[in-house]
Amino acid sequence: MFEKVLVANRGEIAVRVMRACEELGVGTVAVYSEADKNAGHARYADEAYNVGPARAADSYLDGEAIVEAGEKAGADAVHPGYGFLAENADFAARVEDSAMTWVGPSSGSMEQLGEKTSARKEMAAADVPTVPGTEDPVESADEITEFADEAGYPVAIKAEGGGGGRGLKVVESEEEIEDQFESAQREGEAYFDNSSVYVEKFLESPRHIEVQIIADHHGNVRHIGERDCSLQRRQQKVIEEGPSPALTDDLRAEIQEAARRGADAADYYNAGTFEFLVEDEGRNEDGLLDEGSNFYFLEVNTRIQVEHTVSEELTGIDIVKQQLRVAADAELPFAQEDVELDGHAIEFRINAENAAEEFAPATGTLETYDPPGGIGVRLDDALRQGDDIGGDYDSMIAKLIVWGQDREECLIRSRRALAEFGIEGITTIIPFHRLMLDDEAFTAGEHTTNYLDEELDPERIDEAQEKWGADETDGDDDEEVTKRDFVVEVNDKRFEVNLEERGAPPIQASSGGSGGNTQQLSSAGPSGGGDDGGSSSASTAEGEQVTAEMQGTILNVNVDAGDEVAAGDVLCVLEAMKMENDVVASHGGEVVEVTATEGESVDMGDVLVVLD
Repeated sequence: MFEKVLVANRGEIAVRVMRACEELGVGTVAVYSEADKNAGHARYADEAYNVGPARAADSYLDGEAIVEAGEKAGADAVHPGYGFLAENADFAARVEDSAMTWVGPSSGSMEQLGEKTSARKEMAAADVPTVPGTEDPVESADEITEFADEAGYPVAIKAEGGGGGRGLKVVESEEEIEDQFESAQREGEAYFDNSSVYVEKFLESPRHIEVQIIADHHGNVRHIGERDCSLQRRQQKVIEEGPSPALTDDLRAEIQEAARRGADAADYYNAGTFEFLVEDEGRNEDGLLDEGSNFYFLEVNTRIQVEHTVSEELTGIDIVKQQLRVAADAELPFAQEDVELDGHAIEFRINAENAAEEFAPATGTLETYDPPGGIGVRLDDALRQGDDIGGDYDSMIAKLIVWGQDREECLIRSRRALAEFGIEGITTIIPFHRLMLDDEAFTAGEHTTNYLDEELDPERIDEAQEKWGADETDGDDDEEVTKRDFVVEVNDKRFEVNLEERGAPPIQASSGGSGGNTQQLSSAGPSGGGDDGGSSSASTAEGEQVTAEMQGTILNVNVDAGDEVAAGDVLCVLEAMKMENDVVASHGGEVVEVTATEGESVDMGDVLVVLD
């Protein structure tokens, strides 16, 4: 087993991996950006190293800086978690070329299966059914139009290196193709360093089923049951559960075997997830999808999944520990027949978002953070009361996983756990989750991937937010807290200094940190990051000021001073917590001034454009 593992990630997944390491007697190394100097994962690790400024492209996506941090720390393995560089084959190869071990599939396997078009070819060769689509990346909007004319609308444009709904754009008509093509390319480049996209037929009302795989270097391939991830908004998962409430045992076994067969044919090892879409076009007398239902391979996620916790609760198998053991060349300690599913489990993503405002990202300070407990309740997080939630990264701040002996008990226990979850100071989607637990379609297990976007009445979400969301923002932002924990950086390495001061006045924390309990004292080293930029909110021009409604990064600016715009025209695109948000003109007129700059970070309230 390894002696020290660097976790190339942040937030709750970084802490999740570190906890597994700790139980195995393995030391941990964190990497962090300037925005995460006081973040939970940096606090938890045995050592922590600064790898750059807040912008992910300059820190968590800087493979060279992360490998250098690992070498500086003397780590002998790198675990990528999920997101960021977790599915980047070039980064995996960089680690493989170092003295450290990559905790994941080989870079060659990642390249083969991580690129969606080559994965589709691989699965087709293994007799795994695939959704009709292009076998190679598309180079132009005209190619997408040609495919759509033949296959029919809607079609899905997908980032070749994507996952988790990033870089996925659904096109309903030819008029949308050009803009959505460019948007998918931008997201692919921003999140996966790969702007290539492909296109496939979009299934409008499927179930989203995924199978957890774990395989070792000795030819052993196991599946650990399936998960149902059909409750989504904008093609991003919100609630995941297992086993699926929609499948018969026969269809379940057929899908699981297809995943195992695909992994075996691809010589895949370590953890991974094979995702499928199941057409919801007919059910048996029990209301379940049977063997006659078509299912199609969607993609392989060559990493641990956000929702791996569901499979862990059902089987008792610690998937992260198995990842580490497989990477250390150990053989899997269980046979396929040893894998038994016990009960039912549901994972709720606790996102800092306002569901009543189309799930807009939220920022703030966790004035109160009081998670639930009790039998069957698991909470994966990296937060503590007083921490700041910024807009630099993904909006998920925690995961609540609930287990019950059956689905009915799991739903009842989930209602109790969510009602107990006390958060003040920031808006979350907990009210939305509570709504779903009283929703007839969800509780009956009849929802599909388009249920939230097309069928659920938005007024019900508004009512849930009003009913259960009031307490979330009741925190007192003006409360002064004496801070006695200091963070010091020496040559980019993070140290915590705990001082015992008697009668000292409160110490004001510097801006930009992720923790409200710590004063930052920084000794900049040769690669100690830099200014992440910031939009000036000052404007001397007269007219209507169009301001940023949230903290984020300007992806592109569509107008110049002197341009004429109409109401609804997109002035610029603001990325916040991995979501693109169009900033539009409220009325027609002339652009007097443009203060937004592509690639620049902005704060809520910053002036972006001035209209006459």
